Amino acid sequence: MFCSQCGSVMAEGAAFCANCGKAFSVAAAARTPILAAPLAAGDAALSAYAGYVAVPRVEYAGFWLRFLAYILDNVVIGVAAMMILIPLIFLTGLGTFLSKIHPDEDINDVGAFMLIGIVFLLATISLIVTWLYHAWMESSEWQATLGKRVLGLVVTDLAGQRISFGRATARHFSKIITNMVPLAIGYLMAGFTEKKQALHDMIAGCLVLRRSS
Repeated sequence: MFCSQCGSVMAEGAAFCANCGKAFSVAAAARTPILAAPLAAGDAALSAYAGYVAVPRVEYAGFWLRFLAYILDNVVIGVAAMMILIPLIFLTGLGTFLSKIHPDEDINDVGAFMLIGIVFLLATISLIVTWLYHAWMESSEWQATLGKRVLGLVVTDLAGQRISFGRATARHFSKIITNMVPLAIGYLMAGFTEKKQALHDMIAGCLVLRRSS
């Protein structure tokens, strides 16, 4: 099957043209073409013929919907982090060490190195947890984090298909570049670009869609 807009070959099961991004309302379900399908009759007529199956219509997710999903995900990660850190503090005696530190007292070299080590450990754990949370869930069958799942959003490649763990990882760490753009413009791009892509979506070749049932 070919794209009606640019003529490129459509990938099997794809909801979008990988070349121009045009959304399809139908996709080929069998390799045997139908020569007499009345294209002018619309999606309902096409779906009545063997060899075609209707694809759920999709739309690009805008900035505010994605921002709300971002807030929900941060709440989820924050709660999970607290459930891990609080028992860890008590079990390792870290709480006792921190309670002995007073602002008006000088910290010796050992204490300073311990504090640096604690900060580094927490930063590393945070990096790993957020990476695995986003990359694993967005490449799973859900194609979404919990926040996106609640709002009916999915992350796909440019053809509307499920992304791999590697691509999801690239998308996650591309946010480092997005964060470097002043005034959050890298994120705000999701509100005015043609396919509602933020900068990290463009870098990783991804889309965030709002899939209707």
